[in-house]
Amino acid sequence: MDLLGATLGWFADPLHWQGANGIPARLGEHVAISAVSLLIAFVIAFPVGAWIGHTGRWTGLAINAANLWRALPSLAVIAMVLPVTAALDPQAGFKLYPTVVAMVVLALPPILVNTYTGLAGVERELLEAGRGQGMSEGQLFRRLELPLAVGVIVTGVRSGAVQVVATATLGAIFGFGGLGRYLVDGIAQRDAGQVFGGVILVAGLVIVTEALFALLQRAVTPRALLRPRRSGARAAA
Repeated sequence: MDLLGATLGWFADPLHWQGANGIPARLGEHVAISAVSLLIAFVIAFPVGAWIGHTGRWTGLAINAANLWRALPSLAVIAMVLPVTAALDPQAGFKLYPTVVAMVVLALPPILVNTYTGLAGVERELLEAGRGQGMSEGQLFRRLELPLAVGVIVTGVRSGAVQVVATATLGAIFGFGGLGRYLVDGIAQRDAGQVFGGVILVAGLVIVTEALFALLQRAVTPRALLRPRRSGARAAA
């Protein structure tokens, strides 16, 4: 049977849509671990990036640390933290926690850097004008900096989300579920249909994630910041 036929046959099998190993269950696991990892990364990276972008302090240290995190292979991170988490929790510490830690490390740099970049890119004249009107630093952040930088910040979250969704498949190597389970099991069983079925599911989820965050980015970006792009696009055309 050719590869296309094997893949279509795998999708057409009703057994692959039922139970704990079915596509809906594996998809739910994949989305859940990706969402939790992204949320943890955001909770860590956003305040740090916002503080650095607002104050201008420790910029070099933050950027260098982010670049160092980017260089860490996710598989290596899982392998490094696994002995510690497994000792703390023999069950989830072997399958779940290492994958979450690796995905958090993966998502941190784009969120931190884009948060810093978005806030640092706000014109200083606007901030000085706000201070001249008696606005506090907190008011400047909420009313000026954050609304103007939110589009850039969401771009960082979007990048982190796509990377996490695509890379979370590595957790299956260490026993976690998710869509990566189809890749690992398919290779072990020499089932090409299962392998490429898993590839299609992961690719589809990545595309959906990218599209959803692109819509979110457009929705939260102030219209005034979108108009120059439109006019520029018309001029180019």
